Amino acid sequence: MTAQRMFQRDEFKIFAAPPARVSLAMAAALFLSLTAAAPTLAQTPGTAPSSTTPGSPPPVAAPTARPGQAMLSLGAQFSGNRKPIRSGLVWRVLAESSDGSPPRIVARSSEAEPSFPLDPGVYLLHAAYGFASATKRVTLGSQGLSDRLSISAGGLSLAGSIGETPIAPNLLNFSVFVPLQGNSEGRLVASNVKSGELIRLPEGIYHIVSTYGDSNAIQRSDVRVESGQVTQATLHHRAAQVTLKLVAGPGGEAFAGTAFSVLTPGGDVIREAIGAFPQVILAEGDYVLIARQEGQVFSRDFKVEAGRDRDIEVIAR
Repeated sequence: MTAQRMFQRDEFKIFAAPPARVSLAMAAALFLSLTAAAPTLAQTPGTAPSSTTPGSPPPVAAPTARPGQAMLSLGAQFSGNRKPIRSGLVWRVLAESSDGSPPRIVARSSEAEPSFPLDPGVYLLHAAYGFASATKRVTLGSQGLSDRLSISAGGLSLAGSIGETPIAPNLLNFSVFVPLQGNSEGRLVASNVKSGELIRLPEGIYHIVSTYGDSNAIQRSDVRVESGQVTQATLHHRAAQVTLKLVAGPGGEAFAGTAFSVLTPGGDVIREAIGAFPQVILAEGDYVLIARQEGQVFSRDFKVEAGRDRDIEVIAR
């Protein structure tokens, strides 16, 4: 597995845990806001449409405070380099209640630097950037308040290869786990991730599972994601794609409707397929191929070598 890191660009969304010192009310607010609308991992933050774009919505007028209200102006930055986050943010402002019930959301915005007209009082700020977030309690006075939250995380982009040859993205599938107490696959963070997608994660070590095809060509590796950086990791598979055929003789035409089973030498079923010449991706190793056609059963042993795609013929005799 190889990895390359680059400087952070603020187009990607990230994940981060809330500050260590969070009260019960703040924890409730965080849970409420995250469960209200969880974003999609593969989503890429967009920019607001220009007012001159045909069919685009008209620009939203800046909010103004009514008598007795004050303006709460917010922004966010990357904690590593303190650069402002200019897109992809979702803001929620929550008001605490005096009766101990969970805080309620009183304002939302997806602008990078929103302003909210609110009654003076104590509020919980929650800024989500993908699945990253920061939470803070502030007191809004009659003179107004401007505040900025810091979010620390990085991005991860995955790919696969056979030797030096990249694997087509449509043939790869990644899952990302957080190791827990010695279990490398302790908690699933993201699944069905494709090559080139940018995953936004808190700083830390993650366990990556890469599946090439849909059988047993699987590679695993641990990757460190650092705050303020994009990590590009390539997992190297030792596998090949084989085409299964039942033929009357070497090089002959394949019989249609043949049922194939690929087994390990110990008899474990790895893959089953039906057709004249189904294609199967298998990890490097030894296998047994069984072909069934019109009540007859034929078999042969074969070997898969990494990077060597070829036909595997079973002779019907």
